[in-house]
Amino acid sequence: MAEQVIHGLGVSPGVVCAPWLRFGTQLATSAQDPVGGTVEQELARVKDALGGVADEMLNRASRVSGVAAEILSMSATMARDPGIVAAAEKELAAGMPTAHAVHLAFEGFCAKLEALGGYMAERVTDLRDIGGRTVAVLLGEPMPGIPEPGYPFVLVARDLAPADTAMLGDSDVVGLLTSEGGPTSHTAILAKSLGLPAVVNCPDTDRLVDGTPVLVDGTTGEVVIDPTPGRRQAAVEQAAADKARIAAASGPGHTADGTPVHLLVNIGTVEDAAKAGPVDSEGVGLFRTEFMYLGKSSAPSLDEQTASYTSVLEQFAGRRVVVRTLDAGSDKPLPFLDLGTEENPALGVRGLRIGTVFPETLTTQLTALARAGAATGADLWVMAPMVATADEAAGFAALAREAGLHKVGAMIEIPAAALRAADLLAHLDFVSIGTNDLSQYTCAVDRMAGGLAQLLDPWQPAVLDLIAMVGAAGTAAGKPVGVCGEAASDPTLAPVLVGLGVTSLSMSVPALPAVRAALAAVDIQRCQDAADAACAARDPQAARAVAAAIVGRV
Repeated sequence: MAEQVIHGLGVSPGVVCAPWLRFGTQLATSAQDPVGGTVEQELARVKDALGGVADEMLNRASRVSGVAAEILSMSATMARDPGIVAAAEKELAAGMPTAHAVHLAFEGFCAKLEALGGYMAERVTDLRDIGGRTVAVLLGEPMPGIPEPGYPFVLVARDLAPADTAMLGDSDVVGLLTSEGGPTSHTAILAKSLGLPAVVNCPDTDRLVDGTPVLVDGTTGEVVIDPTPGRRQAAVEQAAADKARIAAASGPGHTADGTPVHLLVNIGTVEDAAKAGPVDSEGVGLFRTEFMYLGKSSAPSLDEQTASYTSVLEQFAGRRVVVRTLDAGSDKPLPFLDLGTEENPALGVRGLRIGTVFPETLTTQLTALARAGAATGADLWVMAPMVATADEAAGFAALAREAGLHKVGAMIEIPAAALRAADLLAHLDFVSIGTNDLSQYTCAVDRMAGGLAQLLDPWQPAVLDLIAMVGAAGTAAGKPVGVCGEAASDPTLAPVLVGLGVTSLSMSVPALPAVRAALAAVDIQRCQDAADAACAARDPQAARAVAAAIVGRV
């Protein structure tokens, strides 16, 4: 057959050509399935199956680290939730077959999480994955998951649960193609952290032909079904050239004419810091401190926090470390912060707003950070999430400086903050743009709404316009402007961001070399030309295409 070209969203750069295999599908259940023993006997089987799935998640967590380990540990906790057991017991008592009773129990919880929206809705894929694994155990069938053919292949799926995506590094998968998902989904973020070329939100995966290879370009989002030998060879040569060029770049980030662009990494735990410390970076642009709070039934003490922050700062002696204060709330619930139930938690008490309800949580964290900074002599910068107004920025800056912190900033995640960035910077030393949330709030789309993924694309001209406003405000004030969302790790978008006035980019460790090489290949004028052209485009596809034409394939 002749080759065919389909398109999705490129979310993790690189080109790969290989055979493709579909992700193992979940088993179907029905109310007409055979009924087993008594309710008590079948409930015992359900508990054993859930425990086995939880143990598997913890075993996987022990084999990875950082964000992946946190996600897997959370999945294990979900599998042990007594609410699931109670719901399954209710279905069993109603006469449902065992596996179907478990399926219904999980679907009931999924419906509740979807109704809550925000972070809770993001857990639905995880929960369905746990339910599918439990059903497989009960039926004595292989668990749904990543195939193990013994040769390199492109994994094709509707979407992936984080529990599976986290294990891609130990598999034969060399590329990823999904029909759903968006640029800021867990699938995209973890694929990028593993350095796997990935395309998501590609609706035409049903056109793939069994027994033929597929070429996936994670930079452009182009997918070629059964590519010609010439195209395959070109892809191999392109991949080799990209690899050589990227490997040759090292040291501090800069454009071809020497304009400095600080290249930093994102971390979430002490373990992340230990792994990222030896990496060729200029420090940390985003330390997500909330990972240190997850899974705790009580708030970590001042001494606990001081010790953890000290361990992190010691890994980056002489380099910048930008810490984001606790970004949690009713959409990322913590047991020791009772914020009640909100109709729309994504627009409720989050981030800095927690300080209005639990002021001691913020002051304790700031004190611990100041002590850790003093103990290590680190170049410590601290910023608050979800800042909306200049008054909020001023209030946070006063609290932080009173605690003994000297470099104080804010996240720009809300359009209001971007529009009034100049007013915020009057009280701050720097700002950092979180493109994931900025895209979400600008286009009014939840990041897990796969069908609306195009609206979450950081190449949306409206989002680029807001970034341009922040960049201009930073330039006028002579203060740094960073980007620490997923957009910073896109080698094609990085020069555009610099052209918009961004002075630092923070990303996952595997993304650093490609971004460094991309910036070194273009001068600041080309960055600015690409930025102007992208902002003038009418849609993300046109913005990406016109920028790529100016800066070249990077």
